[in-house]
Amino acid sequence: MYVDASLLVPDLSLMPALARAAEEVGFDALWTSETKYNPFFPLLLAAEHSTALKLGTAVAIAFPRSPLVMAHIAWDLQRFSNGRFILGLGTQVKAHIERRFGVSWEAPVAKLREYILALRAIWNAWQHRRRLNFRGRFYKHTLMTDFFDPGPIEHPHIPIFIAGVNTGLIRLAGELADGFHIHPFHSPTYLQRVFLPAMEGALAQAGRSRKDIQLATTAFVITGQTSQEMDTMREIVRRQIAFYASTPSYRVVLAVHGWEAVGERLSYLAARKRWDEMPALISDEMLAVYAVEAPWDRLPDALAARYGGVLDRIALYYPFRPEDAPWWRELVNGLKHRTKRKHR
Repeated sequence: MYVDASLLVPDLSLMPALARAAEEVGFDALWTSETKYNPFFPLLLAAEHSTALKLGTAVAIAFPRSPLVMAHIAWDLQRFSNGRFILGLGTQVKAHIERRFGVSWEAPVAKLREYILALRAIWNAWQHRRRLNFRGRFYKHTLMTDFFDPGPIEHPHIPIFIAGVNTGLIRLAGELADGFHIHPFHSPTYLQRVFLPAMEGALAQAGRSRKDIQLATTAFVITGQTSQEMDTMREIVRRQIAFYASTPSYRVVLAVHGWEAVGERLSYLAARKRWDEMPALISDEMLAVYAVEAPWDRLPDALAARYGGVLDRIALYYPFRPEDAPWWRELVNGLKHRTKRKHR
């Protein structure tokens, strides 16, 4: 299993040291997300200050950027990183697309499918100097002159990962994607009953196999060097799970455990911005289902027991800090040893 780091970098000046430390620790990849900060800028700095790390978005939101805009960003990062970039795309949910990003929301699965095809058509035109002629329901790209064509690069295959919770996006990944980011809000039961059957069915229908796609996640963990640190982390995770569980489109993850009523109550509170009341609805039983809890020195065993043989890549929903490098090195080495398999 590949062991990655999930990053939230509010200060870009910290990124060079962080990238160097992450590579020294032995992480296989660095992932950024599109929350409070642009997901691409940190990766540009990480590419400059590392040599082997894969660098990806988990995820960048697709629809606010046209396929051509996204194609240029990815092409530049792939060229600059010498082939280490992974483009992770997400749809977000309707309220955020319409009210936060200010763009239209329509048929997200069909639109993302076309978005991926458009990206690959653009990249193919640049790499092979072919005429660009992509025509779809949502996007049309038919003009590309030499002045705007960046031309071929040494590593033209840019892996595309997508993310989601419901089966429509899972099936789309099985059909077209190179990888899938399983949302941090998941459980082993959800993986076995919902995710894996949908993914395996889509792969088979597309004439693909499990080796054709990488499965990744950023796992919720309740851990620490001391019991006090673990108590603090437990409440942080409780609050984060409450936030995600309030999203109606993620309710399938609650439904497989019979906790739909909790989701409805969380949605009610979130709509009224009663954020401080929400964590109390996440019981210790729910925490045990949705998070892996273990002291730092036993965390590799706990993660391997839950995800070994299921996932190809794992990162933690836990901040990586260069000053904690010795602890992280122990975790990374321990987890890789316990989930040893032939890397693809």
